[in-house]
Amino acid sequence: MALYESNFVRLGWLAGDPGKLRDSAASDIVGDCQLRLTVCERARYTTTIELTYAPLAMPDLHIRVYHDARLAEAQCDGGIHERWSRNMLLNKWLEYCVDRGHRLDR
Repeated sequence: MALYESNFVRLGWLAGDPGKLRDSAASDIVGDCQLRLTVCERARYTTTIELTYAPLAMPDLHIRVYHDARLAEAQCDGGIHERWSRNMLLNKWLEYCVDRGHRLDR
């Protein structure tokens, strides 16, 4: 759960309050790809988003944000090892995007 908590915090650094995300947002930084966030689904306690680099469409992660638990989990159809790897990727990618200067809450 610590990894999912860290993902939630880092997503907040990048996009602000995950419960108040716009339907779509983009961040352009000189020397980097455009970062795009799209809300796929909103529910009472969760929001599912897609986060990707354009025009690469890689990585292309679907993230479920659990507002009440303050967790963010990269969605995965694979087993526990693949889920862990995908969430580690998300964690490091969120930090990288923030370090590069991307912001999706402007």
